[in-house]
Amino acid sequence: MSDSIPLPLRRWRRGSLTLGPAFVAAIAYVDPGNIAANTSAGARFGYSLLWVVVLASAVAAPMQYLSAKLGAATGQSLPSLIRERLGPVGRRAYWAQAEIVAMATDLAEVIGASVALHLLFDVPMLAAALAAGAIGMAILALRDRLGEAALEAVAATSLLIIGAAFVLGMVTAPPATVDAAKGLLPTVGGNEQVLLAAAIVGATIMPHAIYLHSGLGADHPERPHHIRSQVAKAMMLAGAVNVSMLLFGAGALAGEQDDDFGTIAGAITTRVGHGATIAFLVALLLSGLVSTAVGTAAGETIMAGLLRRRVSPYLRRVITLLPALVLITAGVSPVTGLLASQVVLSLGILAALIPLALFTSDRALMGDHVNGNVMTTFAWGAVGLVGILNAALVAVTLVQR
Repeated sequence: MSDSIPLPLRRWRRGSLTLGPAFVAAIAYVDPGNIAANTSAGARFGYSLLWVVVLASAVAAPMQYLSAKLGAATGQSLPSLIRERLGPVGRRAYWAQAEIVAMATDLAEVIGASVALHLLFDVPMLAAALAAGAIGMAILALRDRLGEAALEAVAATSLLIIGAAFVLGMVTAPPATVDAAKGLLPTVGGNEQVLLAAAIVGATIMPHAIYLHSGLGADHPERPHHIRSQVAKAMMLAGAVNVSMLLFGAGALAGEQDDDFGTIAGAITTRVGHGATIAFLVALLLSGLVSTAVGTAAGETIMAGLLRRRVSPYLRRVITLLPALVLITAGVSPVTGLLASQVVLSLGILAALIPLALFTSDRALMGDHVNGNVMTTFAWGAVGLVGILNAALVAVTLVQR
């Protein structure tokens, strides 16, 4: 790379051809939507939805591996490969739904970061949202100035800090071991649990991260076993953080039904202590700020792949900031907005998973890197599980009407 890039950053880049991209994708799995869905599930239903978090994490990791492998094996992103198989109308339709997914993701990131800034520094929500947008643009500028390795370093560092924050929360409010073990047994009771389960899946299996990781994989061709190893490390860490979120919610916020983040922060202070509250809000802030840059990068991959067009990432950041500003101005509960965005994500997962399973099982496309029988079965099993959950979500929505 250019000699203008500082030596430590060049060393980071040389040593992280697959680890860096894996962490960029993994940070999407610990965003404010995950925090809202997992802590709400723990607070409202204890450990009963822990199995959903574990199952979703177990499904997400191999799918991220397939995404990275697809990019490395073909030299193309998933959106680019989809484009080659669709006509003009199909491309635009596919791009539209993928952009809606990306906007739902950005909505969660901005709201989460805004709430954290508001509660940490007592600034008005609207000003906090504008500040979050500005900081997100600064992270993008850092990436543009120093290259993808800068975003990779920020993502990896943030993931570790977020994980440490929730581990601290679990230490100060230890989970009930026996009850947590029971939560690994699959049970879902009631419409609200179905909605929260859908939100957890939408927050854990991230369609925009799958689109993005295929593009990152195309830029970092590596042997499949190297990709598998590095993706496993990043996703195991992200999965452990997600589990710790629900355990923290069940241990520190048991019985808390209020969705307001201010109330949640107050409850943490009362039950656990001010230090745990600060750790929670710092985790929320970091997850939102870094994930905004990842979401913007995913949007770039989607548009470039499907439409062969590009817009300024800063313009994209401004456009995707608008829905969050509207909701904040309208006084919509931040957690309600976050959970709704995760349900939208759960509905967009199949549009990413189905072509991913098809392409990685195609020997003519993948060559020696084609999926084996076990991985093919797993991929289609994941598609089936998500399809069943989406059908349940639609049924619950119709019943509630």
